[in-house]
Amino acid sequence: MENGTTKWFIQVFALTFILSVVISYISTNGVSNLGILPATAILILVIFIGILFDIIGVAVTVANEEEFHAKATKKVEGSKDSLKLIKNAPKVANICADVIGDICGVLSGAISALIAVKITTQLQINFSLQFILSALVSSITVGGKAIGKDIANKNATKIVHFVGKLLNKFKGKE
Repeated sequence: MENGTTKWFIQVFALTFILSVVISYISTNGVSNLGILPATAILILVIFIGILFDIIGVAVTVANEEEFHAKATKKVEGSKDSLKLIKNAPKVANICADVIGDICGVLSGAISALIAVKITTQLQINFSLQFILSALVSSITVGGKAIGKDIANKNATKIVHFVGKLLNKFKGKE
């Protein structure tokens, strides 16, 4: 591996590790103290976040840079940040689809296991729902990401521009 690749690996590794520990701790401890319905709402939110970030990761890799050059010369809000996203597409896609997406995948598995335990305990069921819930969560996640990839491919410019405008709002005006 070359120096830049090694540095990126270390940065992504550290970011993923820290985010995983923090998010997993907060969510599993938080979810374990909740009822089935609020825990299910959090599970759905985690799945949705994973799908959303996967969409952003794909959109950034397929968006047309030239469209944003034209917008940047006209000083369209968010266009410069959109260009930065596209120019750093491999890293942005890695963070969005892999770091955040994979953390959401692991997290949704842990949350679904906690929900399965809650259901079987509360309803005094001997059958383990964990396998069914895990399969359901996986199916929803994979199916959602499949639909999301199609959305990202067809609407890459709009998605990247929206994220660029959002980033612009957080950091201040261009």
